[in-house]
Amino acid sequence: MNIVYLIGAGPGDPGLITVRGQQCLASADVVLYDHLVPARLLRHARPDAEKIDVGGAAPQALEQEAICYLLAEKAREGKTVARLKWGDPFVFDSGGSEALFLHEQGVHFEVVPGIPAGIAVPSYAGVPITYPGGGDTLTFIRGHEDEGKTRASIDWTSLARLDGTIVCYAGPQQLKTILAALVAHGRPPDDSAAVVYDGTLPIQETLDGSLEEIAKAIKPDERRPAILIVGRVAALRQHLRWFDARPLFGKRVLVTRPREEAADLVDRLEAMGAETIEAPMIRIVPPEDYGPLDEACAQAGRFNWIILSSAHAVDAFVERVLAGPRDLRSLNGAKLCGVGPATGERLARYGLKVDLTPSEYRAEGILRALSETGDVRGLKILLPRADIGREIVADELRKQGAEVTEVIAYRTTAVEAEREGEPDIYRMLLEHRIDVVTFASASAVRSFVRVLGTEPAADLLSATIVASIGPVTAEAASQFNIKTTIMPALYTIPALVDAIVEYFQKQS
Repeated sequence: MNIVYLIGAGPGDPGLITVRGQQCLASADVVLYDHLVPARLLRHARPDAEKIDVGGAAPQALEQEAICYLLAEKAREGKTVARLKWGDPFVFDSGGSEALFLHEQGVHFEVVPGIPAGIAVPSYAGVPITYPGGGDTLTFIRGHEDEGKTRASIDWTSLARLDGTIVCYAGPQQLKTILAALVAHGRPPDDSAAVVYDGTLPIQETLDGSLEEIAKAIKPDERRPAILIVGRVAALRQHLRWFDARPLFGKRVLVTRPREEAADLVDRLEAMGAETIEAPMIRIVPPEDYGPLDEACAQAGRFNWIILSSAHAVDAFVERVLAGPRDLRSLNGAKLCGVGPATGERLARYGLKVDLTPSEYRAEGILRALSETGDVRGLKILLPRADIGREIVADELRKQGAEVTEVIAYRTTAVEAEREGEPDIYRMLLEHRIDVVTFASASAVRSFVRVLGTEPAADLLSATIVASIGPVTAEAASQFNIKTTIMPALYTIPALVDAIVEYFQKQS
């Protein structure tokens, strides 16, 4: 169906897009987006969708005309088009112009509202723009004109006299002028106000105080647009601020996990206020030869124990069981040992319950837990593992008389070089723009060192906090002269995040 969806993406936080907006984005053949739209939102688009950056959220007239023609052209090619726009398409934006053009061209379109910056940003700053006793009016002002655009025509005298809240989209060239105009036309200089830069983002910065104080506090060389809030409600920020009061607010944390499994760590860090930078150091790929794994899966029912040390091992093992003529009933009485809660959760997705979870999520803990179930002598044990997994478990079990079958279930490969559009980790570390580097596996450490070089990696991380998920990972780091500063007592992602939070709380 040839249709254009005009989608409001919200003012920055990728979580503020609506469910409908995400659905329309996922269905699109072509995505045209403002460069202010967060890159993470584009992951909701189909991998094969054509993605076109059309520049600023408020383009000049000729640029806007070109965008309109491009929308119509793509739709006439029979494609579903998503026009992803900063904020809301119909609030101080060109969405109305684009919709009217599409109407005149006979192109079907749908408008998917987004959360306007004037609504979301004050909320993230802890300012309720309406509140009992805060006045009876709420006024939004356009104040972000670019060079060449018609300046906003505002009756400052009437506006200054309104008893209520003013929310202004203030460009860097207009902010001081707007503050001065309000005071000059009758707004009390001691009236409460707040200026919010980079609203809803982890780098959000808020100035609050009186109109007079804020005018003095604005830096002469400030080039960022802002949301200006004027009115008694702005004084409530000191009681209601939440976004920038979270324990990791303002901290940049590097996440080195494979992209397909980074979501849990990223979500937990961002919930604590951190800005996450994803730089996968390893990729999970199938084994070069499925033969040994398939043979083990075909005989799974003959084993006494199947030890699964990671969620990847679970996926690889179960998928190959189901790839053949059998189903999970072929496991018969084989007991499952799952290392760590994430492994148990992944087994549960397939309807499988764990028989044994070691209290310590490492090789030594597995051996101790199995020994406590009884004599392992003569037991048949299957160990589907990574190609570079530790061999301690298999070796020690064999010493105790167990018959151990090891098969490669998956391989980990290094991400050798940064791809176009990926963050320049070397430069960010060199310029001390990363506060914490997280490692959730020894293989991630080794790949990190391979990408940056042994000496540069050790040198750069000597001035950066390193958080390792457990002793095996920390030991791998130490082999390259990388010191681990943060390590949780439990070797899990939630515990790792808690340990990072605890570290910074102690520092403050």
